[in-house]
Amino acid sequence: MSQKVREEMLPRLRQRYGGRGKQGRGALLDEVCEQFGYSRKHAIKLLGAKVGWGGDPAVGKGRPAVYGEEVERVLHRIWKAAEQPCGKRMAQLRELWLPGYERRYGKLKTDVRRKVVAISAAQIDRLLARRKVREGKGRSGTKPGGLLKTQIPIRTDNWDVDRPGYLEADTVAHCGGSLEGDFVWSVTYTDIASGWTANRGVWNKGAQGIVASTREVEAELPFEILGFDCDNGSEFLNWHLVRYFQERPKCVGFTRSRPYHKDDNGHVEEKNWTRVRQLLGYERFEDPSVLGPLNELYREVWGPLHNFFLPCAKLEAKSRHGAKVKRKHDKPKTPCDRLLESEHVPSKAKADLRARRVALDPFELHDRLEEGLRRVLHLARNSSRPTASLRCGPNEAILEQASVS
Repeated sequence: MSQKVREEMLPRLRQRYGGRGKQGRGALLDEVCEQFGYSRKHAIKLLGAKVGWGGDPAVGKGRPAVYGEEVERVLHRIWKAAEQPCGKRMAQLRELWLPGYERRYGKLKTDVRRKVVAISAAQIDRLLARRKVREGKGRSGTKPGGLLKTQIPIRTDNWDVDRPGYLEADTVAHCGGSLEGDFVWSVTYTDIASGWTANRGVWNKGAQGIVASTREVEAELPFEILGFDCDNGSEFLNWHLVRYFQERPKCVGFTRSRPYHKDDNGHVEEKNWTRVRQLLGYERFEDPSVLGPLNELYREVWGPLHNFFLPCAKLEAKSRHGAKVKRKHDKPKTPCDRLLESEHVPSKAKADLRARRVALDPFELHDRLEEGLRRVLHLARNSSRPTASLRCGPNEAILEQASVS
């Protein structure tokens, strides 16, 4: 069949294709593929095009855009202030953030608000895909502590995680490119059931500093500690922490993971990026004066922002199909919502959580975060051995502003 004949037949075929249902279009595609020798995908593109032979790549491709620039602008502002979550988490947090957004930027039009609430998680990812970046990875600063390995048992079974209170702990070194000398460490505590996470900065991860940060975090938790699991680092395997958990009326189960098995503490290991590196980067903090502002930032801003306004998804099941591993996650929820749904959290604690969330504004927390982080980085840069070109994840411009202030 000549090219001229094909061009003459194509408009009529497109008209027939557009006026048929699903089964009719399928039958017409079979006919076109058989007569013209096209592949099915190529035939679909030809018959679905609206202009010219073969269609214009820039025109008539797919459905018309539903979400305009106003919707994208709203999502982008929330996405940046919410520490750049994925689409599934964005779909759950947007309604928590919209009241604060309207206080900050003005009331949304009814049509725009309806679209922001209705947009799917996949479409959110498509709209924001070009703005997402990836950071590198750091190094491990865990040094084995062999003194109490025989006294602290390895956790060989899964804890009963249907209730909050079972914590995993880990440390992150703010050492830059070298583990030599003295510098700041971050300690992360994560509740397995709810995802509630707290961070504290300590100097040189000494035993007394770890115990002090643990005591402070425990006093602020909305639940009691039932179990404590850590890696085999010397900062955790010491008599100070053992006595802290065991010399009390109701002892806390103290266990450790298997050596060289990071997956044993997977709940807290995954927080090393989202809760520490995304905030502070990988550079060196060797000025003790950083600790005060850093702990204030962790306690009053970073923790409330994540625990009350940033949802997280939990792994429900994992199965292997040949070389492919299929994972199933639950619906993303904030740690606060998971605690409110738990029957093991007292009513008074739930009332306190609701009152705290009502009193907080996520956009105000984001502003305080930028201000507090600027102060921390300013102190770090002006220490006795200043760090070079500090990176702080999504907050790229803060260091430059800190050097000017």
